[in-house]
Amino acid sequence: MQYEVIIPAAGSGTRMGANFNKLFLQLNGQTIIERTVRVFAEDPNCTRIILAVKEEETDKFKQLLQSAQEKVLFIPGGKERQFSVKNGLAAVSPDCEIVLVHDGARPLIKKPYIDKLVEAANRYGSAVLAVPVKDTIKRVENFAIQETLNRENLWAIQTPQAFRVKILQNAHLFAETHAFLGTDEASLVERMDEKVMIVAGSYENIKITTAEDIGFANVILQQED
Repeated sequence: MQYEVIIPAAGSGTRMGANFNKLFLQLNGQTIIERTVRVFAEDPNCTRIILAVKEEETDKFKQLLQSAQEKVLFIPGGKERQFSVKNGLAAVSPDCEIVLVHDGARPLIKKPYIDKLVEAANRYGSAVLAVPVKDTIKRVENFAIQETLNRENLWAIQTPQAFRVKILQNAHLFAETHAFLGTDEASLVERMDEKVMIVAGSYENIKITTAEDIGFANVILQQED
């Protein structure tokens, strides 16, 4: 089934310790954003890639993504991820039924997981990739443990996240009306008491957040070669 994808790419490299957009960092000879976009550019089911970027970085992104230019639409990013996605929703094609949102800093996503996710979103309305939590998780306040959570019920949420377009549009409108800022799109849909389904993902679908993640990603890429 066909879909469009929104990729927020207007962030900074604060937690990475970089003084520029971390998506321009190299992974095994190619920038993070090139690797991320390539997966969708090569997927015949993906009809449009909506990239939300800072105005001053637009030319840089265009230069890096020339090979995917037929699919990529550049739009202004927002101050928060949520606002970038909202801008992206406004640019979705009128006939688009399924829209994905994917972190620009998750360059190791694979097409089989995208296919399963799109199928689940078409069936249920909303679906996200996730993996079961491996570690013991504790709730902490002021560095003191308050309780140990049941690991069997905990999943680490990833992207892409997929939705019927109308559901995500309504979720953003609801969030704006209630001044709610979520950490991902699923949290916005949850606020409307809509069900969001889990699709089992891969532990290799890591988000590049800190300098250590660059090393992990390079190891994964080397194993694939």
